[in-house]
Amino acid sequence: MNKLVIGICMVFLLAGSTWAKDTNTTRTEVLLKTGTSWDGDALPAYPEGNPEITLLRITIPPHTQLPMHKHPVINAGILLKGELTVMTQSNKTFHLKEGETISELVEKWHYGKNEGDEPAVIMVFYVGIQGEPITIKK
Repeated sequence: MNKLVIGICMVFLLAGSTWAKDTNTTRTEVLLKTGTSWDGDALPAYPEGNPEITLLRITIPPHTQLPMHKHPVINAGILLKGELTVMTQSNKTFHLKEGETISELVEKWHYGKNEGDEPAVIMVFYVGIQGEPITIKK
């Protein structure tokens, strides 16, 4: 009898856990996990020093091109709205659409441009060193 009671309890427990799956359940979704930038180059080692994390929300107006620049630190982003094209000095191109992620270039000259009719909004996370720049304009 004990085995029967335990078996029935197990069925109810398993069924209950299946029924419990709803929109109120916490979910974790990996959006980007990489050791390379979008052009396939390996990311550099972290520099020595006191770390500083910067999180920026950047809005690029329609039909706008950013100046040529480079990042001396590792950074990654997610495009929250619109579309964005990133181009290197040697004309390598990466297109981003809403919801897509990017592992940015490190120590390579590049620029972004919004060729669309609506603002492009990107959230970018930089891992740098206190007192050091995260972006250098050409």
